[in-house]
Amino acid sequence: MLEALYLNDSYLKEWKAVVEEVSREKYIVLSRTAFYPKGGGLPNDTGIIRRDSDGKEFRVVFSGKFDGKISNEVDSAGLEKGDSATCFLDWDRRYKLMRFHTACHILSSIFFRRANALVTGNQLDVERSRIDYDMEDFSKEKVEEYIAEANSIFAKGIGVKIYYMDREAALKIPEMVKLKNAFPPNIPRLRIVEVPGIDMQADGGPHVANTKEIGSVRLVGMENKGKQNRRVYIELAD
Repeated sequence: MLEALYLNDSYLKEWKAVVEEVSREKYIVLSRTAFYPKGGGLPNDTGIIRRDSDGKEFRVVFSGKFDGKISNEVDSAGLEKGDSATCFLDWDRRYKLMRFHTACHILSSIFFRRANALVTGNQLDVERSRIDYDMEDFSKEKVEEYIAEANSIFAKGIGVKIYYMDREAALKIPEMVKLKNAFPPNIPRLRIVEVPGIDMQADGGPHVANTKEIGSVRLVGMENKGKQNRRVYIELAD
């Protein structure tokens, strides 16, 4: 069973693994991995797989989840089944995505509480991220007000908790699901990301440990994407 290390340690930057599968020379399945696979509006991680026997490095250019396995596409052939390796995460990229990810959870909680707005889509990236909401009042004044509230929450330095709950119990909590027409995966136990007093969501991605790490975000764009489907673009302010 592949061990997805990022689920329990978002800050792991280096780890040991064994190559379990190689397909078409460049698609690698590791015994354990901290490379997050693209999904849920989050881009994949990138980094390096260094073969222990000779030190040769293979750059991870894409990670995705297929048939329940995390597959890492590398930039050159050469890795073989059974190779032991040391893996390195592209940390600067990951950390920006973590900051954005936690920021978006908190911001979406504010939109939900203040405007009853559910998330209809999202896409994070290292330069800017966007979130789509189902909402009526889409004035710039209101959006900037919600972002200012989020920034004030970030500054409080609230610890972010990650734990697991039985799916049935988790879905009884009204604010657990903030996605329109979408529910968490049909698995018996859900991974919960909680910012105490602010937000609680079932989520499988990496997050910062404390809201202060986010810094602040600013509005960089707004779009109407159809009836009550509103798009908000943000970037990290520092």
